[in-house]
Amino acid sequence: MACLSIAIIARDEARHIAGCLRSVAGLSDDVVVIVDAQTRDATAAIAAEHGAQVLIEPWRGFSAQRNFALQRCRGEWVLFIDADERLTPELFVELATLLRRGPPAHIAGYRIPRYNLFFGQRLRGGGWYPDYQLRLLRREAAHFDERVAVHEVATLRGETGALRGHLLHLNIERLDELWQKQARYAFAEATMLYRAGRRMRWRNLIGAPAREFTRRYIQLGGWRDGWLGVFLCATLAWHEVVKFCMLRGLQERQGAKGC
Repeated sequence: MACLSIAIIARDEARHIAGCLRSVAGLSDDVVVIVDAQTRDATAAIAAEHGAQVLIEPWRGFSAQRNFALQRCRGEWVLFIDADERLTPELFVELATLLRRGPPAHIAGYRIPRYNLFFGQRLRGGGWYPDYQLRLLRREAAHFDERVAVHEVATLRGETGALRGHLLHLNIERLDELWQKQARYAFAEATMLYRAGRRMRWRNLIGAPAREFTRRYIQLGGWRDGWLGVFLCATLAWHEVVKFCMLRGLQERQGAKGC
């Protein structure tokens, strides 16, 4: 039987953290919640009430926080789950069964399909399904590249398997959440581009959003989600413009410092 730890990275998640912890209750005795030191709500207190080990840490980026969680967890395997995610009953049973039997020695991680809910609607296209997430990791065989600021994925020493049960992601419930979240992603991606030596070209303001909308709506089937699919694909296309404008701002700021 394999030993499991559960790790959650959270900031200002008082609205979601209890539901997340209820969905994993009984799966592991080692639940570690890494709370951003800048959290302004009751995330830490709620997590502690549900029996989690709560660690307050300065924010160093998603990858660094996940590496820290790997260091603090005790289990041979670590399941990463976000506060706004839930284990479906099917995934809970599948995980419990897998851990009881013990994963094969050559497997270092498992990809888990994820349902994304936007405004209460489960999406079928646009890249939001099946949206596989590499979340179940053999602790000693996993590491996150801390140069990656967003959409981080673990590097594994070993092979990857896949599970059938789903995570449920309460992705967006309000319009302001969507815009704030995509703005944060745009800035993180602009910063990564800048550090990699990429510079904004005016053609990026047309080409990048056009490619993103085409990819999301046509190639990845965003049309399957009706008007919500159109809206979401257009929103992500617009934030390509935002990303490159932010990149331009980083360039100009650095240029002003060099004057």
